[in-house]
Amino acid sequence: MKVGVKKLNTHKGVSVKALLDSRATGLFIDRKFIEKWGFKKEKLAKPIQIRNIDGTNNEREMVTHKIEYNLYYKGHMEWVKMDIYNLERTEVILGIPWLVVHNSEID
Repeated sequence: MKVGVKKLNTHKGVSVKALLDSRATGLFIDRKFIEKWGFKKEKLAKPIQIRNIDGTNNEREMVTHKIEYNLYYKGHMEWVKMDIYNLERTEVILGIPWLVVHNSEID
């Protein structure tokens, strides 16, 4: 699905591909996307270990930064925090926290 993301400081936005993932325990945005569009990132106080779909730790990398911005979807806007990670195949993953809030709209 397509969503819009808008920087908090400049209010410049861009449309991105988002994946709804009912197994993802968080909200994630691709590292290359952040770098390409110049979004401001914030270092986490403590890195977060990512788990693979089979429950094992992802040894490749940990989440070390987050981003805050406005997310737009079908006329609705909300402020969100997302962890930055190398997603490779998509720009945004909207996991359980987002689905809990928006499930009635998605159903």
